[in-house]
Order: sequence, then C-alpha cells, then structure tokens
Amino acid sequence: MAHDDGAIREAMWQRPEARRDARLEWWRAARFGMFIHWGLYAIPAGQWKGQTIPGIGEWIMHRARIPVAEYEKLAEQFNPTQFDPAAWVSLAKRAGQKYLVITAKHHDGFCMFDTELTSYNIVDATPFGRDPMKELAAECARQGVRLCFYYSQTQDWHHPNGDGNDWDYDEATKDFDGYIEEYVKPQVRELLTNYGPIGLIWFDTPKRLSVAQSRSLLDLVHTLQPACLVNGRLGNALGDYAEAGDNRIPDGVVDVDWETPATINDTWGFRSDDHNWKSVPELIHKLVDITSKGGNYLLNVGPTAEGVIPQPSVERLVAMGEWLQVNGESIYGTCPGPIQGLAPYRSTAKDDRVYLHVLDWPRDGRIAVPLPADSISRAYVLADPSQASLSVQATSEGLTVAAPATPPDAIDSVVVLVRSGDA
Repeated sequence: MAHDDGAIREAMWQRPEARRDARLEWWRAARFGMFIHWGLYAIPAGQWKGQTIPGIGEWIMHRARIPVAEYEKLAEQFNPTQFDPAAWVSLAKRAGQKYLVITAKHHDGFCMFDTELTSYNIVDATPFGRDPMKELAAECARQGVRLCFYYSQTQDWHHPNGDGNDWDYDEATKDFDGYIEEYVKPQVRELLTNYGPIGLIWFDTPKRLSVAQSRSLLDLVHTLQPACLVNGRLGNALGDYAEAGDNRIPDGVVDVDWETPATINDTWGFRSDDHNWKSVPELIHKLVDITSKGGNYLLNVGPTAEGVIPQPSVERLVAMGEWLQVNGESIYGTCPGPIQGLAPYRSTAKDDRVYLHVLDWPRDGRIAVPLPADSISRAYVLADPSQASLSVQATSEGLTVAAPATPPDAIDSVVVLVRSGDA
C-alpha cells in the first residue's frame, strides 16, 4: 500500500451525484470495515537473504528489487494450512466491522484467487492449491459481512507490461494499454463473476491510467455488478467515493463520501519485526474521529504466511467490538454531528439524536457544549440501560449537562442529546 496523500479536498473531487447514489447506502451506514493484506510477501515478512528490508511488508519485492525469477519461487513455499475463513469473518463481526476488503492481487502481481489469465496464482502455483477468495465469499455470505476485493490495477511487478518493475523490464517498451485491456479487465471480470455479490472493488495507485482507462474500468464494474462500489483510487477523479491518504484523517468534516485506510501497527502486509501496535483507546478514538467527520474507517490486518491473523490484531479488534456492542448506535448509520472542532469532544448524529463522544471526561462531570439551550430536551448516557435523564442547564455559552463524576467508559463515554420536540 502506498499512495501520495496530497490535499485531501483535492482528492475528494466534486461528485455531488455520488452522495445520492443508491450504491452508497450500505457503505455510509457501515462506517467500519476490515482490510486484509495477504500474499507471498508474508513469507519473507520483511527479511530477504538475511537482511532487514525497510518499509511496509508488501513492498519488499520493490524495495529490495527482487528479480521476478527469484520472487516467484516464494509461491512454491506458500501453504497457509492454518487459514480459517470462518474465523476471519467471525473476527470482523466481533469487531463490529461490516465489510471485508482483501487483496485479490497486490503490486507484486501474485493472484490470491483462481484466474485463467495466469498460472501465477494461489491455486496453480502453490502447494495450498485452494482459492481462499471462494472460501471467504461463502463465509461472508453465511455470516452477513460484505465481501470486497482489493485489486492493483496499474502496478504489477511480475507482469512484463505492468507498471513499476524497472529492474527486470524496460519501462519504455511496456505495452501498458495492452495490460489493461488483455489482463486487468478480464481479471476484474472474473472477480465480479465468480464470487457472488461483491460490495466494492478497491483499486490502488492509479499512476499511468488515462481518464478513458479509469472510466472504462468504472463502467465495467458497474455493468457487471451495478450495486458494486468503486473507490477513488481508480484514478482521474472517478469512483463512487474518495480515499484519504493511508492513515490520514482530515482536520474537519469533508462534504463527500470518504474513507481512511489504516494500519493497526506500521505495516499492511505481515512483518515479523513490526510490534508497534496502536492501543485500543487510540484505535477507538480514530474510529470516532473519522465517523464524526463523515468518513469510514478501513482497518487492516496482515495475516502470516500460515494464514494466522496476529494475536495483537485480534485482541485489539475484539476490544473495539466490545466497545461498539455498547456504543455502536453512535457510529453506525450516523452523520457528522453539530459539535465540531472542540478538543475533548466528537459528535455524530442520527434522526433526533446527537451523540456526544466525550474523550476526556471532566472531573466534575459537567459537560459544556455550545448548543442553544432550547435545542435539547433531555440527555442520557448511551451505556446506561435505564437511559436515566441527566440534568441539562442553560448557560451563557450554550448548555451544560450534569453527568456523573466518574466516566461511564474509560475510553470514550457517549452522552445522547435528544433534540427538542423529539423526546
């Protein structure tokens, strides 16, 4: 994964019609998804010929400039016998993630699905000999999680006409147009034909793509599966929604549909030496921050070569799911709330409710917010099963909610403010 972040509002182009697109309804409500970066790069896991290769795990072929003839031999070792699709999808559900995006083909060109376009795929080239995408499709359908595919549409360091490999191939002589027409489009067709309904195709690093090529890929996806979304990294300001840069969160509300792809540690593909795990409070705060600004949080796991999601990732996702079990009403299906730009707070809204996320609970329990005093009829703590009303008092600067001195939740306590006339 790599992407030039640029100015987020530049990337989030003016597509007002996209906000009205029925394709986006489920995605806007979902708010939280699981990203999975899994491929041959999990075998070296950041090491090559006894040397540590700096950077994110899935870029090792590029960073170490590993010849195709050497890198492709990794396929002979790839046998993820501990891959458990039911466990992966179940983890997403426990975490409260509504969609799952997995790398069908990353920049290294290895296909993690059964394709007729090349034998360089997990079914034909590995001792594993199975199609994990097919198995995940069945589990996602069974467990009610939307399956989505990541597909690298330009960078392909294995294919002689793909973008990015200048150590094996001469960039100047590549037939990139032929690569798009004769390889990329047929593979996108396979992904949207052989695995049932797909929630979205997650393209990446458009680089060489012309406007016409991006448009033709968008049209292909929508023709094959009209309900399937296409993300903004299709390129040329096309797609159904926009992507922020990797691990980037805008400073304020952005009035288009957008998503932040993010890591739990520092890498996307598995690295054996990356133990810089974000804490549960940090991850929950990021989810809340992104949701409060109208975005979705696509949080990554990088399984090992054996097919195991690292335990630190599992522990953090489960903890996020436990918080969402109590507070999910304030995340799913919400839009940005009226309170923005105040350090201790984030806010979301839905119907007659404003959900005030208090990230730093006041010692005296008095929560002051700049809302008209007559705009809120009552308040209660979302985690309180009784929904007992809290005292709401008018002040010169808005209103104050008198809450318990002890925070209901150590990470993020949600106070529900019911708008007047809707109590």
